Amino acid sequence: MSKSKKAKIEFRHYQMPPNCPVLALLGEKWVQVYGRDIDYLHFHNYLEVGYCYSGTGTMTLNGQECRFGEEECFTVIPANYLHTTNSDPGKSCKWEYLFIDVEGVFDEISQSGRYDQRERMVQEINSRAVLRKAEDFPEMAGMIRKILEIMRQKKVYYVEEAKGMLTAFLINIARESREWDGVGIEFQGRIAAPVCLAMDFIGLHYMESLKTEDLAGVCHISEAHLRRLFSFYLKMSPLEYINLVRIQMACGYLKTTDGQVADIAYKCGFPTLSTFNRNFKKIQGSSPNKWRKNPQNYEQQLLQFRIQFEKGW
Repeated sequence: MSKSKKAKIEFRHYQMPPNCPVLALLGEKWVQVYGRDIDYLHFHNYLEVGYCYSGTGTMTLNGQECRFGEEECFTVIPANYLHTTNSDPGKSCKWEYLFIDVEGVFDEISQSGRYDQRERMVQEINSRAVLRKAEDFPEMAGMIRKILEIMRQKKVYYVEEAKGMLTAFLINIARESREWDGVGIEFQGRIAAPVCLAMDFIGLHYMESLKTEDLAGVCHISEAHLRRLFSFYLKMSPLEYINLVRIQMACGYLKTTDGQVADIAYKCGFPTLSTFNRNFKKIQGSSPNKWRKNPQNYEQQLLQFRIQFEKGW
């Protein structure tokens, strides 16, 4: 019997703007035929909220297909949740997106001594993916449109305004999640919990000295078990994932600042410049200086990384 063919999934890593817990993808670029030449699922490192203004198609959420269109609708998809969007053949759809650092939005709640409440809300927000008609949830749909407009216009104090709206929106998601039981797509599409925990920890501490034993301690499992989980789900070791995140962060600095390469390497967690250069060339295919001078296909290189997984897990 021949071996089953491995399917491809894509990890899309987004970097938040400085001092802002939300990244907005807006404008005409997102009016397109979705799913062209893409036959695989993907996942993100942040909560994704999508708003569809027009067009028809199918959302695939953890292997389950859900129709959208005709009326305006929105999606709420947790980090590390497998999904994709496909327009009906030849039909353009107009979507806009918010990627939200949920923990960052709720930081003030934990600082006020209500850490347990914050953790409970985060868990409820991440409990499932949903696709909803805007007319059925007008208050939440209105909040999404308002946040999109805040990020589009960028008026004075827009970050503070966006944080306030995001807090209210996420609280509504946490509250509604209890009522969505049995209605939404159940939360079965995420990567295994210890891997998610390790990925989140790496995202927060990539600039520090990290070892596999540190991650295993955070996840309360053995190093050997953590390595097996990373190999199974991401087809890479924990160290390889750490270096991937560090290089992606370095790309952001190289693209948007004129800082010295050695300083950027240190800021992103590499102990030596030679280690940084070696890993950068391995992942991006060129030296940091060469990439900086000619960052072709920047968005694809920075935000997307293809990995393999065994079909059916």
